[in-house]
Amino acid sequence: MTRDATFEEGREAPLNLGALDPDDLQVMSSLAQDAIFPITEMTWRPAERRFALLLNRFRWEDEGRRRHDPERVQSVLVIDNVLKVASQGIDRDDRDTILSLLSVTFEPGEEGAGHVLLTLAGDGAIRLEIEALEVTLKDVTRPYRAPSRKVPRHEP
Repeated sequence: MTRDATFEEGREAPLNLGALDPDDLQVMSSLAQDAIFPITEMTWRPAERRFALLLNRFRWEDEGRRRHDPERVQSVLVIDNVLKVASQGIDRDDRDTILSLLSVTFEPGEEGAGHVLLTLAGDGAIRLEIEALEVTLKDVTRPYRAPSRKVPRHEP
């Protein structure tokens, strides 16, 4: 027997997404666009082959923005199977730096390997050499009012 979904089942829930191919990563990238994070919230664990960011993600998926102020939520972006990490345009010695994530893309290599590119505002980038594409994005806090009370905008 089948049944209709209930109102409670349709409520907003924290994101918990995985990407194993470029199409999945494109969806994840659109949800992580305009996330901000302190430079101190980047973690590279070579022994685990894992790179992670604790992001303050803008809730692009929030359909209720007309009823309340825009929201952000803390999320963890994890890239697994990482062999090397390189960055450009980032002063890693400046511990007060706040970075803004513009996109997460995949540059394919041979046999499923390649690079995940985290493009940052201000011409910064982080390039991760990976053995296989495996990325997760998981909300870890309740949403909170965006301090700016504004939706991020991009000038054409």
